[in-house]
Amino acid sequence: MEAMEQERIGRLINRLDDMKKTVCGDGVSRCLLCGEQLGSPGVSSVVCEDCKKHMCTKCGTQCGGLPRPVWLCKICREQREVWKRSGAWFFKGFPKHFLPSPMPLSKPKEAALTTEPQRTAGSKQRDIVAQSQPGINKPCFSFPFVFRDAGAYSSGAPPEQRSSLDRRQPTAYGSHNPRQQPPPAEEEEEVNDYDSDEATTLGSLEFSLLYQQESNSLHCSILKAKGLKPMDSNGLADPYVKLHLLPGASKSNKLRTKTLRNTRNPVWNETLTYHGLTEDDMQRKTLRVSVCDEDKFGHNEFIGETRVALKKLKMNTKKNFNVCLERVVPKTATAGTARGISLYEDEVEERGRVLISLMYSSQQNRLIVGVVRCVHLAAMDANGYSDPYVKICLKPDMGKKGKCKTQIKKRTLNPEFNEEFGFEIKHSELAKKTLDVSVWDYDIGKSNDYIGGCQLGITAKGERLKHWYECLKNKDKKIERWHTLLNENHVASD
Repeated sequence: MEAMEQERIGRLINRLDDMKKTVCGDGVSRCLLCGEQLGSPGVSSVVCEDCKKHMCTKCGTQCGGLPRPVWLCKICREQREVWKRSGAWFFKGFPKHFLPSPMPLSKPKEAALTTEPQRTAGSKQRDIVAQSQPGINKPCFSFPFVFRDAGAYSSGAPPEQRSSLDRRQPTAYGSHNPRQQPPPAEEEEEVNDYDSDEATTLGSLEFSLLYQQESNSLHCSILKAKGLKPMDSNGLADPYVKLHLLPGASKSNKLRTKTLRNTRNPVWNETLTYHGLTEDDMQRKTLRVSVCDEDKFGHNEFIGETRVALKKLKMNTKKNFNVCLERVVPKTATAGTARGISLYEDEVEERGRVLISLMYSSQQNRLIVGVVRCVHLAAMDANGYSDPYVKICLKPDMGKKGKCKTQIKKRTLNPEFNEEFGFEIKHSELAKKTLDVSVWDYDIGKSNDYIGGCQLGITAKGERLKHWYECLKNKDKKIERWHTLLNENHVASD
């Protein structure tokens, strides 16, 4: 068991080391990761909070729940993940580990028997790569920094200790001239092709993408998944894959595969096609590939996802992917937030905004919740609209008296409700409750679609926490606030 754990940690570090070797830009005038010229039309520049390198918004992720916008490059985010999953955040350093034996490459043997400079481009000779390519760091198995947002990684550390750790400088990623980089021939064949079966608890997914310029069609071949997280009581899952083009949330750009029953290693070999996708769409759209578990008697459950910027595809060239699935941790989850960890909250999508009013009536001993209106809702129907309604639930569950919903507004993305609901509850008990607000798209004859939601309560953050606190503090005073609706991976409605 100890040897397996040491190998698991070594594999995590190995994967992080591989990511550091794929940097294409200098992090100043060009994006650190993809090498795109910053400042050119359609390319916005942001700075990574940890490594202070410049990158485009496509290669970075924005952390939510913070007073100011904080961006992280994919390498720094992966570095945080390794820090968490290896237990280094607890031990203040990596435990004992060793790198796994290198996997044999799928290339012919004669290709492996090349000269020394040619072998430096391979992934097996990692120590040679680190020495031969200037500017690329050697594998570093210590983390001389602590993350400054999301409560760092040890929420229980004393303030003076955290502040001293925060002043440490992050490890900078070396960069090299993209013109000196060998052509990424293998990347066209296998992208992120690493042994991810044990490197992730969610599993891995193999798929390929092909854009045919003449027919303006994108062919998405969903091949298979491996080692998916068990979702059912029998230790298996009923997985399917759902495709979604971002930005946008209309049903016309959602596709899905068939469901395979009772398996954690499904093989679909199914091709889904988007028609009428222009070259302009390819430059600005991102494909979201989600793996979900189908549940006949309840909610379909989200397993994991990956995203591909379509502008990275070459016209009429098939590109294969073998990637580890990632997951978006809902802001309501307590397991991660209790440890000060919110690694994936930055990927949660905004799906519109809702105007909510709160007032506690001391005469009636009731909490009065007003649903005023919503704006900029995601379009969930093929006609480009939604049929939205809002559900209000006071948790922990109070039964039917703790649940209400508005009327349905037809064909609109900016509905006006102006409805109020009363919940009979003592003021002293209100602090223990959480108000769940969710917006749904009504569908006849099938499950309603989840548009987005938010939760107000003492466990919330930012404006949601402030709104709840002001309601508790100011009795008999109506307080209105706008709240952002987030897509927290609800797959189906109840």
